[in-house]
Amino acid sequence: MPYIHVGEENSGSIELYYEDHGTGTPVVLIHGWPLSGASWERQLQPLLNAGYRVISYDRRGFGHSSRPTVGYDYDSLALDLHHLLAKLDLRQVALVGFSMGGGEVVRYLGRYGSERVRKAVLISAVTPCLLKGDDNPEGVELNVFDGIRKALATDRPAFLSGFLADFFNVDQLGGKRVSSQAIQFCWNVAVGASPRGTYDCVAAWGTDFRKDLSRIEIPTLVIHGDADRILPIGATGVRSHQLIRGSHLVVVGGGPHGLIWTHAENVNHELLQFLGADQHH
Repeated sequence: MPYIHVGEENSGSIELYYEDHGTGTPVVLIHGWPLSGASWERQLQPLLNAGYRVISYDRRGFGHSSRPTVGYDYDSLALDLHHLLAKLDLRQVALVGFSMGGGEVVRYLGRYGSERVRKAVLISAVTPCLLKGDDNPEGVELNVFDGIRKALATDRPAFLSGFLADFFNVDQLGGKRVSSQAIQFCWNVAVGASPRGTYDCVAAWGTDFRKDLSRIEIPTLVIHGDADRILPIGATGVRSHQLIRGSHLVVVGGGPHGLIWTHAENVNHELLQFLGADQHH
């Protein structure tokens, strides 16, 4: 299994697990919370079939990556992505971030620029700023984040079960666009993650990405479902689109948060169209 070394904690090495498949222009997939790179299952094959080199990795604390108790802020997470791109010497990359992964894409571009990156895609992304404040009235109250942390500390497996029900809008889409087995699979991945990492990521959701978004100068696609209960489109996708000059917004009708699974055909169609718009393999 391939790993990239990104740091140390005490006597332990911090390693990121990644997968690197196919040839052609590289596409890097960055997963959401509390899942792993495995959540891109329905995008992997179409991207490979279209002639892309597809790299996915597990965020620290999740999937097969190391489980440190440090580094769950977005500066550290963007540095992890920077290490990956530098170690594999990837150029002309398309960065595709889902949910929390959208934050890595945006913070990476804000901090390291687009020298290696040709395009960016934000799917159900956490940007621009979730935490409510005087200059961010559309945000979420701090006590909501506190409640999530308390629930995770009390009974993480039970909380994750309820979270995934909202993640996929199971009351409406269960048995139609998402099977109980697919939900069980996500729960298995989520419950296998580092409890500390799962908890600490919640604080990072309040990160303010507005300055980073204003610095993005590459073609950017924003995909968001209009039925997203985790990150409602009005507070996230629409505003990110408004803050990124020249970005393109695609609204998926009836799409829940986890639309890379439930609405994979829609997402893949838009993704491939956008990635290939000026590209010859």
